[in-house]
Amino acid sequence: MRITGPLYLILLGLLISAVGGVFLWLMWRSYDRAAHQRDWSEVPCRILQSEVVERRIGENVPVEYAHGLLYGYEWVGKGQTSDRHTLRGASWSSSPAGAAELVEEYPVGSEQTCHVDPTDPEMAVLRLDSKGPGYSLWFPLLLTVGGLGIVVGSAGKLLRGAGEGEKG
Repeated sequence: MRITGPLYLILLGLLISAVGGVFLWLMWRSYDRAAHQRDWSEVPCRILQSEVVERRIGENVPVEYAHGLLYGYEWVGKGQTSDRHTLRGASWSSSPAGAAELVEEYPVGSEQTCHVDPTDPEMAVLRLDSKGPGYSLWFPLLLTVGGLGIVVGSAGKLLRGAGEGEKG
């Protein structure tokens, strides 16, 4: 009996399952973090700085733009500041349009609502992360289960072939 085909399929199934498992873990982690943010406290805050900032990280690299943000809030009687729009912080882009939209959305001096992590009051965001990855967990789960199905099917074929070889 030739075992190279089933072995190849077992390895392929393990690889597919591992890739699915990694993506499943990453998406679950994003969903879980976003779900826990829903427990953060909402407090009023004032925008202290809101501007388009630019950077150039090299002579031959085009200029990148982001939203420069600073806001102040009070937590248990103590003044705090944060510069995070979202948990991931400012995202840089080759176009200033996205940052300019955020400057308009959060003008200096405006009152906003920020979300403060009660376990770490220095961590605050204006916008909570999306729980969207939790609604897409089925896809990497499908890869993981499908890969394991390939492994089980190929291993069964391999074992059936080994058993037939002993009888004949």
